Amino acid sequence: MSNLTGDSTAASSRRGRGRVSGVPSQCWCGVAVVEKISKSDFNPYRRYYRCSYAASHKLENDNHVFKWVDEAFLNEIDKLGAQLKKIEQTMEKIDQGREEFEKMMFESVQMKLEKEIFERVEDALLESKANMKKMIIGGVIGCMLMIGLVKLVG
Repeated sequence: MSNLTGDSTAASSRRGRGRVSGVPSQCWCGVAVVEKISKSDFNPYRRYYRCSYAASHKLENDNHVFKWVDEAFLNEIDKLGAQLKKIEQTMEKIDQGREEFEKMMFESVQMKLEKEIFERVEDALLESKANMKKMIIGGVIGCMLMIGLVKLVG
């Protein structure tokens, strides 16, 4: 980091009421925040955010917004990281829900197919039994005719 001293970080942290997280857009007093460039010996050309009221009146050690731009960007990156983590957790939950739904749908389709196959096998078995009965009856009648013919002829 460029020319960061204990004084520079203390300057942004000692303003308790004006302390904001991320990139500030408005001061607590309701005035817009502007971006300025430091001309101090400790932080030359370092960019910072400042309440435009406090900047125009050249106030020092006040409660109006003051924040180094690089610190604000780091806060924003941290926020984005936290948001990304939440999104990833949500995506994991969605994936788990989708997998459970797919499993449930697969089981439902599998049960329907098994039921349909069972019904077809049962129908084929009933048809086979009916055909077998017809064949047995035909065989018995044929045998009786043969026995009757043998007794008539014989």
